[in-house]
Amino acid sequence: LSTCLGANFDPSDTGMLLLQVSCLCGSAPCLLCGCCPSTKNSTISRLLFTFFLFLGTLVSIIMIIPGVEKELHKLPGFCEGSGSVLGVQTHVDCSSFLGHKAVYRMGFAMAAFFFLFAVIMVCVRSSKDPRAAVQNGFWFFKFLVLVGITVGAFYIPDGAFTSVWFYFGVVGSFLFILIQLILLIDFAHSWSQLWLRNAGESNAKGWYAALCIITFIFYAASIAAIVLLYIYYTKPEGCTEGKVLISINLILCLVVSAVSILPKVQDAQPHSGLLQASLITLYTIYVTWSALANVPTQTCNPTLLVRNSTGSAMASQPLTTWWDAPSIVGLIIFILCTLFISVRSSDHPQVNKLMLTEESAAGAGVEAGAGESGLHRAYDNEQDGVAYNYTFFHLCLLLAALYIMMTLTNWYRPDESLQVLTSPWTAVWVKICSSWAGLLLYFWTLVAPLVLPDRDFS
Repeated sequence: LSTCLGANFDPSDTGMLLLQVSCLCGSAPCLLCGCCPSTKNSTISRLLFTFFLFLGTLVSIIMIIPGVEKELHKLPGFCEGSGSVLGVQTHVDCSSFLGHKAVYRMGFAMAAFFFLFAVIMVCVRSSKDPRAAVQNGFWFFKFLVLVGITVGAFYIPDGAFTSVWFYFGVVGSFLFILIQLILLIDFAHSWSQLWLRNAGESNAKGWYAALCIITFIFYAASIAAIVLLYIYYTKPEGCTEGKVLISINLILCLVVSAVSILPKVQDAQPHSGLLQASLITLYTIYVTWSALANVPTQTCNPTLLVRNSTGSAMASQPLTTWWDAPSIVGLIIFILCTLFISVRSSDHPQVNKLMLTEESAAGAGVEAGAGESGLHRAYDNEQDGVAYNYTFFHLCLLLAALYIMMTLTNWYRPDESLQVLTSPWTAVWVKICSSWAGLLLYFWTLVAPLVLPDRDFS
């Protein structure tokens, strides 16, 4: 505790609560306060930044709850009732879309916060850089900065902000979906390799049986989902776009599944198999479902909701349709992916290189010393080099903030009159294109050793 409060600190002078708050002003080691096992400084810092992101997400979720949304007009400066669109003064009904506006401003605040740290941490190479102390410490002041940016964001006037920020959210969400796909492919390969390794070492058929069962469950779920998509999001006559999109993704999933078990692919990558393909297929079907849930045609999209300026729903579903199934699944995937970004250390050098991550061995000696001494604290493992790229990490959290902003608002946006929230075709095509990009990326991981035989893809 002397790191936080000084050598002359007398614990009897203050209560435990003040002591804990004071720890937030120090470095990551102080946050443990002797209560947790020894942990890498880099891991603690990433988890705390991720906690800030989850805290902002929780606030956004609370703001779109119908009962809370109705009270947002009481926030000073948030609801002025007018704005400017392309220089033309407009009058906006302040009672409409308050939850939607609040989520956009919360997303802007989180994105601005992580962008600020991404800029500050450019080219930090080790913990010897003074800026590394800012990355790994001063958490109470970071929290104040986030609160300050959030308060300022709620004073942003209506008008062009929502329309322009929508496209920032679209681009950021597309990039974050690609990051999710990279991590999913990496996870699928690592999963398959682990179980096959266990099966080979123990000579137990149970591992092979488990692989077959999980693969069967993934494909069965995918087939059931495809059937339901054809039933609920298409009609015998019409809904051509939905039929085409479902059919294209179905064919592409069959192609990558067949390629994954080709003899030449198996010779180049013995661990390649249907487990990875089944997981990628299931995720692709989910993205297709999420895209179809944004089709702006009522007859082809039973989950479509359009709200007018009075806040009433112009569909059969109640206002709580903001909590539709695609959004809930997307929220769960977002949480798992963000946690994986915070604590991951991939088994594949290619993924570490792509994600600008390379676990440093600089803290190995410190880790051993901490274990032997019995101290429960975070240790500096970045004296000789950072364990992850600080800037890239903050950019990932920035994209995550934009993705969760779009997920919580169902990718809806106001129309030109700012009186009706609609689901644009833009959201549909962004999601579909991201699914195609993911399948193409997975296909490349299968054929790359054949196309580039001189490179090491082990």
